[in-house]
Amino acid sequence: MKKFINNNDSLLEESLDGFSKAHADIVSYNREPHFIKRAAPASSPKVALISGGGSGHEPLHAGFVGKGMLDVACTGQIFTSPTPNQMLDAAEAVENGAGVLFIVKNYAGDVMNFEIAAEMLDCENASVIVADDVSLPKDHSIGRRGVAGTLMVEKIVGAAAEQGADLESCRALGERVCNGTASMGVALSSCTVPALGKPTFELADDEMEMGVGIHGEHGRETMPIGSASEIVEHLMTAINEDLDLSENQQVLLHVNGFGATPLMELYLVYDLAAKFLEERNIKICRSLVGNFTTSLDMAGCSITVTIMDDEMMSLWDAPVHTASLRWGC
Repeated sequence: MKKFINNNDSLLEESLDGFSKAHADIVSYNREPHFIKRAAPASSPKVALISGGGSGHEPLHAGFVGKGMLDVACTGQIFTSPTPNQMLDAAEAVENGAGVLFIVKNYAGDVMNFEIAAEMLDCENASVIVADDVSLPKDHSIGRRGVAGTLMVEKIVGAAAEQGADLESCRALGERVCNGTASMGVALSSCTVPALGKPTFELADDEMEMGVGIHGEHGRETMPIGSASEIVEHLMTAINEDLDLSENQQVLLHVNGFGATPLMELYLVYDLAAKFLEERNIKICRSLVGNFTTSLDMAGCSITVTIMDDEMMSLWDAPVHTASLRWGC
């Protein structure tokens, strides 16, 4: 294993130090407990958006702190949920009179710790649970995982909060985005957690892992590797069936890299996914391609489709200024 590391125990702190210095105009870093918050808080009361999770998924979530998205992100150790006291302190640091909305990926540790923080918080609050991974059935015992669709929730709801929407409106909008979002991923290699020092699972040169999450875990099936067209057909068929897409429906198409896949390949995947939708007369109204919800150094990608309406498109287009997503400012 070759990585730029001084010490596994200090990797997160040193990374957050570098992130906050590189983007000091946008964020500030609270070291104890760890969280990244907006450098310039909102000038008037607005719903405070809080998200977070284990590190290793950069730029999710800290990279989306700033105007038009998150007010604060809580960062745990690699693939480890942040603690309730992180979430509580973070919420208290940014709440300014309009309540707090927690945006939570559906993983047991994240959900439990955010629930504990919410119970301890002395202000109005609500939560949106993101569960967009269609590689798991809807009736799975712990529900579907929250993966790259989290970005769509954070951006669209973040814009609404920035424009003055109240807490219940933000919560309901977040649920609407979640209900119209589906994602599925595929890995060509595993990732290497620095403390472990070896890949979390092995794949032969002629194998791929279909239906992976974002924590280096096995997917739902190890399959013979196929062509790009065959892989995208598999992913898009699952997404299409889950969302039950219809002709002339407007969607956002997001191709997300897991950390080690070149943009050349991600844009190829986008082209194939777009052709799949166009052949069915489904209208791609917005697009996003790149590494946004990663899994350390995993080779692979995910595809996310979000059903859009005019309000959601307007909120997606609204100004945003974060380290990793910015336009209109």
